[in-house]
Amino acid sequence: MVASKLETLSISSILELVNLRGLYVLGYGLLFGMSIWVTFIGGVIAFKSLPRQQFGQLQHRTFPWYFNISIVLSGGLLFLWNLGHPHVWANITDPKLADVAQAYALATVVISQLANQAVIGPMTSKTMFQRHRLEKDEKKAYNEPGVSAEMKALNAKFAKLHGISSLLNLFANFALVFHGLWVGTKGLGSL
Repeated sequence: MVASKLETLSISSILELVNLRGLYVLGYGLLFGMSIWVTFIGGVIAFKSLPRQQFGQLQHRTFPWYFNISIVLSGGLLFLWNLGHPHVWANITDPKLADVAQAYALATVVISQLANQAVIGPMTSKTMFQRHRLEKDEKKAYNEPGVSAEMKALNAKFAKLHGISSLLNLFANFALVFHGLWVGTKGLGSL
């Protein structure tokens, strides 16, 4: 273990903290924390606490914000990573190179969340609301015995879309874990 040097804080030493490395770490921390909260904590609490249709409404309103913020933050991190590692683009087809692999990890987050925001999320919400309307028309919950063939088709479509969305979000989370472990162990390089 390396002994740390005692530093005295001053206005100038505090102002030196505002730099690309510091902003990168803050951006990553915000993105990772938000992703873990939305995926594994807040969503589970809401699911267990709210009636199903209210939970669906909450997710419908929350997820676009989550995906947009994820896209902006991961896109910003990818930009900064490539800025600090200019050799990434020259070697973009070689993901065995660690810096390129990190760019791939960040790109995975951007692409996964962009797919969720632009395609899968809206399709999932549309299917969910169709199912809600049909429940009112049939006066039966989606999972009750004797639902219509149309409800069964909506259930299958919703399950497929929700599964794809969850899988994309998990890819993003795994990519963030990989990137965080890399940065925590190896640092930011020349950023």
